[in-house]
Amino acid sequence: MPTIPFTPRAAFAAIALSVASLALLQNLVIPVIPLIAADFGVTADAASWTNTSWLIAAAVATPLLGRIGDLRGRRNTFLAVLGVVAIGDIVASFAPNLQILILARVLQGIGGALFPLAFGLLRDVMPRHQLTGAIGATSAIIGIGGAAGSVLAGPLAELLGWQGIFAVPFVAAVAGIALTAMLVPPAGLRATGSVNVVSAVLLSGWLIALLVPLSSGARWGWASPLTLGMFAAAAALVIAWVVAELRSDNPLVDLRLMATRAIWPVNAAALLIGAAAFGFWGYLPQFLETPIDSGWGLGLGVQAAGLALLPLLIGMSSVGFATGAIARVIPLRLMMALGALLMAGGVVFAVFDHETVLTLAIAGGVFGLGIGLAYASTASIIVESVPADRTGIATGVNANLRTIGSAIGSAFTTAIVFGSVAPGSSPAVDGYAVAWLTLAAGAVVAAVIVLVVRPRRSSDAATTPSDEERADEPATLAEVA
Repeated sequence: MPTIPFTPRAAFAAIALSVASLALLQNLVIPVIPLIAADFGVTADAASWTNTSWLIAAAVATPLLGRIGDLRGRRNTFLAVLGVVAIGDIVASFAPNLQILILARVLQGIGGALFPLAFGLLRDVMPRHQLTGAIGATSAIIGIGGAAGSVLAGPLAELLGWQGIFAVPFVAAVAGIALTAMLVPPAGLRATGSVNVVSAVLLSGWLIALLVPLSSGARWGWASPLTLGMFAAAAALVIAWVVAELRSDNPLVDLRLMATRAIWPVNAAALLIGAAAFGFWGYLPQFLETPIDSGWGLGLGVQAAGLALLPLLIGMSSVGFATGAIARVIPLRLMMALGALLMAGGVVFAVFDHETVLTLAIAGGVFGLGIGLAYASTASIIVESVPADRTGIATGVNANLRTIGSAIGSAFTTAIVFGSVAPGSSPAVDGYAVAWLTLAAGAVVAAVIVLVVRPRRSSDAATTPSDEERADEPATLAEVA
């Protein structure tokens, strides 16, 4: 691989493209699940495992590979994960049956670890005064990619077939591998120790036991023995995992660090923000596509509903890319709280004024501004609040909590909106109102938590690096360059 002089901007571009390749895959399959079911001759319920398998693989891989990145080097781990994602894209493109496609989605889901690894790499290679802006822009790319996957899936499937939709993220992943290898040099502090296998198994176990019923409980029945049994297993495994971590001299996740006032309010808020984000954003297209004969729906087609989401994407991206400048004026925690409140405001606007596409587009734009502020500031707070050698695991835990929140928001909205709807019938608008207003209230609670619970220097000094300590850290490669 040719040697190219290092510059922070070139490194950021390589990392951003790599993240975009994965972000596209987050929601790419959801719109084409009916096509997959028809092609393979399976039920829509079975085909939905193409999305569930992604969610579970991402949840399990994110903290584990974040920790491995801290220990073995984030750049090499980042490249290895990108390679797995590219293989998953190839397998998905040629999958002969549903089982192979689910395997491919698991390989793609492992790429969920790219997000915390990317934040750690940015800390390694970006000058300190540019770090918040770089993290904000990367967060915007993650959000835009996820939304773009939902919007582009239909047109790409019509043009290339549903298997052809994986060509775009594959090309981006291969380009990301090449550019990262050339433009992002090995750098950054490494943690000491090894991966705690017992903790890793317990963590994986409770994540699977929690996310599977959250994803499938609406189909199984929330009171079914299988659903309740898996939730009980998740609770038992969480307790066992916490005990194992607290007793270990080499924990996978430093729970004492996670429990500091600098970290836990941000993680708690991320859970609530994740629920609000997916509970509204993920179901807004269905809301827009509700038939007119329902008595309240707008009856938009898939492509028109996608266009109606453009203000949301524009709001999210504009704020995300401007995070660095905004952070010079507004403290990060205030920015996060403001983002959560804007999300809540957008939801309330949509609930009380949804008679035209224009008003819903405006509501989506406000919501997008909120997501952009909340997501970008969350990642920046975590990165700035932990020692450099624990960036990967800390951002991985935060990303996982947001994923769990998204699953909870999705399950809650499905249960409230569609729980009592007869097959072939349209849901009532009141169901959306109840679900969305509840999630908006959760976003307000997130803002309150972040604003009210402030770090205490005396209690957090032992685990959270102060500004003075950060100033004594070795200069990043970007600053040396």
